[in-house]
Amino acid sequence: MKNIMKRYLNQLLLVALIASAFVVTMLNTKAQQSQTTPDAGYLSPTAPVATGKAPGMKVRLISESGGVKNYVIVLGKGDEVMSGLTDFAKENKITSARFSAIGAFSRATVAWFDESRKEFKLIPIQEQVELVSMIGDIALSGSQPVVHTHVALASSDGTLRGGHLIEANVFPTLELFLTAYPASLHKQFDPATTLKLIDPTLK
Repeated sequence: MKNIMKRYLNQLLLVALIASAFVVTMLNTKAQQSQTTPDAGYLSPTAPVATGKAPGMKVRLISESGGVKNYVIVLGKGDEVMSGLTDFAKENKITSARFSAIGAFSRATVAWFDESRKEFKLIPIQEQVELVSMIGDIALSGSQPVVHTHVALASSDGTLRGGHLIEANVFPTLELFLTAYPASLHKQFDPATTLKLIDPTLK
């Protein structure tokens, strides 16, 4: 009888040890997943911009003097702003520029840079908004032009929201004036923020 009880207790102990090991493994796996899975509410500064999403974009060079070029860029219904501007910069070999625009969006995502996470906190705007202000620049990261722009957007009650523009779909139009310069501007990695920032001393 004692041998039977001893074997029974040993089996219970073995089952308990196996169950404990399983629980620990599951907890470790969950912890690793939480550390490696991106938060849907945040975006890395290095996230790529999709291209080819502004088929209605129209461009006209309206003046040129001393290597400085002035363009009018108009995006149409449904065009995605960051995609269109990135395509424009690549196709026209823009290495430094500044721009401003007005218009309206059917939806947009702006962002605020969270220094503690080194990521952009996303602020989705799922309604028709007026583009009250849009200012930005273009500079090179390596050999590729990077569009950087901030916006202020007004809702139907006049409430303003704004920030770093991640994406926006145009409705009905975006009217943008851009000045491109012959001298290149370059971005450099900033280890304190993990952002690539313009350094005007780089050539």
